[in-house]
Amino acid sequence: MSEFPRAGLMRRLASLMYDGLVVIAFAMLTTVAYLLIIQGFISLGMISLGDHEDVSALIQSTPLLYGLRSVLLVLVSMIFFSYFWTKSGQTIGMRAWRLKVQTPDGQLLSWPKAMARSLFALLGLGNLLLLVDFKQKRALQDMICGTEVLLLSKEENKRVYNSLD
Repeated sequence: MSEFPRAGLMRRLASLMYDGLVVIAFAMLTTVAYLLIIQGFISLGMISLGDHEDVSALIQSTPLLYGLRSVLLVLVSMIFFSYFWTKSGQTIGMRAWRLKVQTPDGQLLSWPKAMARSLFALLGLGNLLLLVDFKQKRALQDMICGTEVLLLSKEENKRVYNSLD
């Protein structure tokens, strides 16, 4: 058992709001890149614009292109969270709110575990399970993946952050 308590719902949601802003920025960049790639395919004659007035309209009306874009956006989000969880256990929002995700034995998450955890978080809705499991403070993604989110002291949070240099 860790020397730090597990994090509650409000801190997790506050952290998620911070991280959500970063994920939105990445989603915007990903969308621009995707539009440019599709435009490139159109320029090369690999895809036809047809009756659509622009690339965006083509993507919106083509289930395959729209689905691919959606999968890409989810994947970018999963990679964002997984990268930080495997590197330090903290995303940008988690640093601000002094949270850290780890295994119960104090280890950082592996890439497969981090990717699974980000998927099972269900866009943050998995955290609502804390309302039911309020004693052990485990979200759905923690239960499924065998992880925990701790509330660090200011000193420990600073130590974790400085260890990345």
